[in-house]
Amino acid sequence: MSSLTSLALPVLRQFDPEKMHELALDALMLGVGVPFRRPEDDPALATRALGMRFSNPIGIAAGFDKNARVLRPLARLGFGFVEAGTVTPRPQAGNPRPRLFRLEEDRAVINRMGFNNQGIDRFAVRLARLARPLPSGKGGGAGVPVGANIGINKTGADPERDYPALVARVKPYVNYVVLNVSSPNTPGLRGLQDAARLKGILDAITARHPDDCPPILVKLAPDLEDDAIPAIVEAAIAGGASGLILSNTTLARPSHLQSPNRGEAGGLSGRPLAPRATAVLHLAARVAAGRLTLVAAGGIETGADILQRIRLGADLVQVYTAFAYEGPALVTRLKQEMLSIMRQEGIETLADLRGADL
Repeated sequence: MSSLTSLALPVLRQFDPEKMHELALDALMLGVGVPFRRPEDDPALATRALGMRFSNPIGIAAGFDKNARVLRPLARLGFGFVEAGTVTPRPQAGNPRPRLFRLEEDRAVINRMGFNNQGIDRFAVRLARLARPLPSGKGGGAGVPVGANIGINKTGADPERDYPALVARVKPYVNYVVLNVSSPNTPGLRGLQDAARLKGILDAITARHPDDCPPILVKLAPDLEDDAIPAIVEAAIAGGASGLILSNTTLARPSHLQSPNRGEAGGLSGRPLAPRATAVLHLAARVAAGRLTLVAAGGIETGADILQRIRLGADLVQVYTAFAYEGPALVTRLKQEMLSIMRQEGIETLADLRGADL
């Protein structure tokens, strides 16, 4: 069924991308193209990070399920973990439409969504429902680790107040929390990546949650200067963060872009982001030296891409744009490609690869 859903995507892509995204969420809620049970993963793909086991290292990035509506269906598609958000304290409409653009010739997307979401109240209610036992009485939750990606409103924000408060709302229901301080579509947000400011936010979270804070990850921009990255990594460690997501979308526009939409304002994701996202991962991994969990994101399209990021120090990876282009069949393909390469090269576990190219 997931393959049939993916085959329909070329036709569906003739329509407005944001409307198609909304329809995709509705379809997942209805179970269209979703297996009744989550597929079993080959044990060779299992990995440990953030103090927990992941049956495979492939997650769905924040932005796809902003309001925590379809975490269980996404897990049943075969993702190893799922992340909802970005969610803000108050509901937010985001930027005017159109604000989402396909760059099909470049296998990329530009978005300037602006943290459109229904706010933390509805988000937390959905997470609470997800955590309850299923009607069958057999378990609850998504069946895989769940993360919440949190951010601040465009107006009236106080980061040292808002991030700790958001952590308080989601921590009973999630396995980790991500601080989004790197979206290019909220004015001033990327300034929170400054080492001193980031440390202050992390300290504020620790002060409010001294004994029961979930693992905190920080999502960074690919547009940081190389020489700024070491101080940011050290600030994250000093502030008690458990990991980094590398990276968010970019404001850069590579000269080789072909799509007529290449000049649209917003964050670029997908294939053109891969070189810079990979470089930022490499830099951060060398500085972190095993002290942080690293999640690679940006332009991941193949099993070889995933194994490359793991060799450069990633513990986990996230996809988004490739999923938007290929649909549910992507997840199965990525895992099959990983296993094929691992068997050809005599690699038994992902742990045997991690950091091998650092």
